[in-house]
Amino acid sequence: MKVLVVDNDVVLADVVGFTLRRSGFEVITAHNGQNGLERWQVEAPDLVLLEILLPNRDGLTLFERLREQRNTPIIILSAQDSDEDVVRGLEMGADDYIAKPFSPAQLVARVRAVLRRTAAAPRGGVVPDGLLTYGDLTFDLARRMVLRASQPRGVQLTPLESRLLKALIVNGGQVLPNETLVSSVWGIDGGDRVMLKQLVHRLRQKIEPAPTNPIYIETVPGVGYALNAKQ
Repeated sequence: MKVLVVDNDVVLADVVGFTLRRSGFEVITAHNGQNGLERWQVEAPDLVLLEILLPNRDGLTLFERLREQRNTPIIILSAQDSDEDVVRGLEMGADDYIAKPFSPAQLVARVRAVLRRTAAAPRGGVVPDGLLTYGDLTFDLARRMVLRASQPRGVQLTPLESRLLKALIVNGGQVLPNETLVSSVWGIDGGDRVMLKQLVHRLRQKIEPAPTNPIYIETVPGVGYALNAKQ
């Protein structure tokens, strides 16, 4: 597996590279947004570790470019470690968020967890059976786009939102326990009920006509969530 590390801290990038190589990964490094984009285009890495706070907003610009062009998994690296910063990063579409400083063991475990979650979907290609439907919802897996009969323009989802909606649609009408959904979205190594609740809230904001009175995603108190079987 090939990992692209983009960080203007040369010493830290070298340490990250050494840690990942020792664990069997091929590592490419870049120290600014432009070089990171060029290496990404040429090398087609399986995952990107990105310092979002590169000078001159390079990190944010690169993140947006990567998300526009391909579904390469992205883990944000950042010295900002507040809950608000982490949630903001995940809402942007990051697959994970690692606050600095971090241990080598944690870094390798998080990288492997994200790669496991994304291994089944072809990178940048068409997902087999890429359209899921439930009631008047149509979910394009490849584009992470949701369309409703009353809203034909569609709504773009983040990778985490996509995993949540896919799990709900595939098990349409069934109540999925919180633990099952956490595992489906974050894998066995991450996520919790609080993060799931926040993710459900964000997904409702995007697909529900009236998010405070949801008609698609039902909360089953003390158990989990389900898609409304009446839809």
